[in-house]
Amino acid sequence: MELGEVDYEQLQTDLYALHETPIDLNNTSDEELSQLHFLSPQQIDEILLYAEKHPFEQLYELRLIQSLTDYEIRDLLPFVTITPNPLTSNPLAPSAKEVFAKASHEILTRVDARNIEGFEGSDPMYVAARYKFDYQRRVTFGVQLRRPAGGNAGDLQYGAYLQLRDIAPHLHTLVAGNFQASFGQGLVLAPVFRSGKSSYVSSVGQTTEGLRYYSSVDGEGLHGAGATLRWEWNKSTRLDISALYSLKRANDSTWHHLVGANITVRHKRLQVQLTAVENIWSDSIHPYRNAAYNQHYFRGRNQAVVGASFRYNYGWFGLFGEVATAQNYWGIGALIGSRFYPTNGVSLIALYRYYSPWFDNALGYAFSETSRLGDENGGYLGFEITRLKNWRFSGYGDVFYFSGPKYGIPESGTIGYDALAEVNYTNLKSSILNHQYSFTFRLRARKKGVSTYSTRATFDWSRGGWNLRTTFDANYVESYGVSLAQDVAYDFQSPMSNFQFPISLRLRLQFFDAREWNNRIYMYEHDVLYAYSIPAVYGLGGRAYLTLKWQIIPQLALYFKASETIYQRQWATDHNRPQTRTDLHLLLRAKL
Repeated sequence: MELGEVDYEQLQTDLYALHETPIDLNNTSDEELSQLHFLSPQQIDEILLYAEKHPFEQLYELRLIQSLTDYEIRDLLPFVTITPNPLTSNPLAPSAKEVFAKASHEILTRVDARNIEGFEGSDPMYVAARYKFDYQRRVTFGVQLRRPAGGNAGDLQYGAYLQLRDIAPHLHTLVAGNFQASFGQGLVLAPVFRSGKSSYVSSVGQTTEGLRYYSSVDGEGLHGAGATLRWEWNKSTRLDISALYSLKRANDSTWHHLVGANITVRHKRLQVQLTAVENIWSDSIHPYRNAAYNQHYFRGRNQAVVGASFRYNYGWFGLFGEVATAQNYWGIGALIGSRFYPTNGVSLIALYRYYSPWFDNALGYAFSETSRLGDENGGYLGFEITRLKNWRFSGYGDVFYFSGPKYGIPESGTIGYDALAEVNYTNLKSSILNHQYSFTFRLRARKKGVSTYSTRATFDWSRGGWNLRTTFDANYVESYGVSLAQDVAYDFQSPMSNFQFPISLRLRLQFFDAREWNNRIYMYEHDVLYAYSIPAVYGLGGRAYLTLKWQIIPQLALYFKASETIYQRQWATDHNRPQTRTDLHLLLRAKL
C-alpha cells in the first residue's frame, strides 16, 4: 500500500464519529461494521449471527465469539455499545423536533503555517473551517472550506455533504454533495480509504461499504447524489439496490459524469453483488502518448465498467472474489481469495489476482502492487497467529509479474516480490506495577524494479499518564537509511496523575540518516484533530515535534502542533532545499 493512496483524514473522521456515537451491536449491519477496518469479514459475520440468535445483553459476550481475540475486543470496545431491547427502537424517521433537540454540532477552525522557510514571497498559511451536524449518525450534514498554503482568495475550496440513514421504510441511505461509493473488492468502485498489504493480513479482501458521505474537499470523492433501497428480512438476509450520479471536474476544461448502480443480495454468510457504472467526459481523455506505461489507458469520452463479486464465510473457511471488465479493449480484471482458520487463533489467507494489460479503470482500486489496475498477475499468501497468550505473529509473501512497462518500471517482463514478517509481544497491565509494555519487530524485503530491505523495531511502555515509545528504522536500497525516534507523552487527566489538569502532551525527537531519496523513511506523527502527518525524512538531520490538547471546557478544545526538521547535509540535486523546515498547526473545536 502506497502512503499516498490512503485518506487518513477521512479514516479519523469516521472513527471519531463512531467513538462519539457507537455502533449498537443489536442493531447494525455488515457495511457499518466494515468501517472498523481491523475486523475481518468472518468476525463481522459472527457478530451479526450472534446478535440475530440472541441479542447482546452486555459487552462481555464478545468473548463468546471465537474469532475475536482479546486485543481485538480491546480495540473494538470504544466503538460499540448495546441496546438491551432493540425492538423498542424506532426504525422510522424521527420527528424534526427530536432531531434538533438531540443532535450534536461541531465547529472546527484550523490555521497552519506550513513550511515557513520554503515559501519565498508567498503566503505559507493554510486556513480551514468545518461545521458538522449529526443526529445519531442517522442525519449527518456538513460544510467545509479551506484555502491551501501558498494560495489566495481565488483558491478557496469548499464542499458540503448530507447523509440520511433509515429515515423511511426501505430507504436505507441517501447521500448528497460530497460522498463515496464502494462495492465488492473495488474493481469497479473503490473506497477512499484503501487498505492494502500490511501486517494485519485479516483485513485483506474486506472491502464493501456502500454509499457514505465524504467530509473532505480534496477531490478524491464523488460529487452528486446516491440512494440505497433495502428490503431486510432479518439481520443477515437482505436485498439492496443502489443508484448514484456524480459530476466533477476531471481537469480545468473537462467535466466527468458518472452514473452507476449496484444490486446486493445477502443471506447469512453469503453475499453477491453486481455493479455497473458509465463514465462520460465532456471532452475526450488522452493520456500522455509518449509514455510506454500508459499505452492501454482509456482514451475517449465514454467508458462502461461492469463487475460481479461474492463473499462467503462458513466456520473455518471463507471465499471471496470479483471479476470486472472495462470498455476500451474490454480487458478482464479478476481477483479471488480464501481464508482458512484451521484452529482457534490461527488464520491463513491466499489470494490470486489477474489484471490484463487491457483492463483500465481509474475509479477502481483492488488488491494490487501498484496504484493503477492493469497488467498485473500475482499470488499472495499471508498468516496471522494469536494462539499464544500475549504474542502475535503475522506475515505474508507476494509474488507479481508485469508483462509490460509500469510507472517507474521501464522494463517489460518484470517479476517482483514483497515479503514481510512481524512479531508482537504485549504484556497487559500488572496489578502490582500497574504498567504495560509491548515490543514489535518487523522485517520486509521487496523487489519492484530495485530491491528494498527494511526493518522496524518498536518498544512501548505506559504507566498511569505516561507513555514512552522508542522506534528504530533501517533500510537498504542501493544505499542505507536509518532513523531513531523517541516519543514521550503525558496525560494530566490520567487517574494516576498527581495534578489533574485537562492537558495532554506528546513530544518526539528523531534522528535520521537516509543517503538518497529511495532511502526515505516514513513515520506516522500525531497531529491536531482530524489531521494526519506521515512525513518522509531523508538526508542527515533531526526532526522534533510537540503536540498539545487542552480541553478548555467540556464543549471547547484547543489542539496545537509545532514541528521542525533540521538538515545537516545537502546533495547536488538539493541546493534549493532550506536547511530547516518549520510547521505550526492550530485547531479550535467547539462541540455542542
